[in-house]
Amino acid sequence: MAVSSLAGLGLRREMLAEFSQSVPAQIDFFEVAPENWMALGGKYGKQFRALTERHAFFCHGLSLSIGSSAPLDVDFIKGIKAFLDLHGIAVYSEHLSYCSGSGHLYDLMPMPFTPEAVRHIAGRVKQVEDIIERPLILENISFYAAPGAQMTEQEFVLAVLEEADCQLLLDVNNIYVNSINHNYDAAAYLAAMPTERIRYLHVAGHYVEAPDLIVDTHGADIVDPVWQLLADCYALHGPLPTLLERDFNIPPTEILLQEIDRIRDCQAAAIRTSRRAG
Repeated sequence: MAVSSLAGLGLRREMLAEFSQSVPAQIDFFEVAPENWMALGGKYGKQFRALTERHAFFCHGLSLSIGSSAPLDVDFIKGIKAFLDLHGIAVYSEHLSYCSGSGHLYDLMPMPFTPEAVRHIAGRVKQVEDIIERPLILENISFYAAPGAQMTEQEFVLAVLEEADCQLLLDVNNIYVNSINHNYDAAAYLAAMPTERIRYLHVAGHYVEAPDLIVDTHGADIVDPVWQLLADCYALHGPLPTLLERDFNIPPTEILLQEIDRIRDCQAAAIRTSRRAG
């Protein structure tokens, strides 16, 4: 079991002024969507550059559209590479989904769970990696319909990882959300994920629309079942680096730090358990 416990926070522009002065010790790394920062100049651009020079950053993209039938936007990918190079960022993840066709859909659409889609994505992953000269890490997404599925979500994710020989950003909240919405066993899904391919984790809050419908909003506190699933994940796969996502209804930093502290406590508990067992 790895003992690379780190806890991170998704950086939002409104946090720049505060963190330019001081970054709390509990935050080991930040994550940003490169699309939101690539063209940033002026005061914000200088503040961001100063942060990337002093702190670890991961990138989690929104617009790659790895599963689209449209050709990859090579100029956009080259822009991503330039951004990663400029800021010395080695970690670049994206969603296992698509968000474009004849135009941009402005949403993360679920892939058809088919062998054809697996092969299509695997080929495009290799194209992207050749350009960015880094691994492309793919995230399991939350989804609300599965048209034309010939495989389960779990089978599809595993097949993509194997065919593309790529790494996984495992979103624990998405597992929980999908398990409720599609009536599957979250623990079994979690256990099926290959430890050696998991690069890091996401955890977040969600909105309960109905007992059988949860919406992945990143706009609320993490609930107890997701905390338990995160603890189970550490027990199975090790205390991997974990990113707290909060995109809406963002509370003051001291409130966010309470959840980051809880992530770190869960990681520490997993390490203690591993040492006792070892």
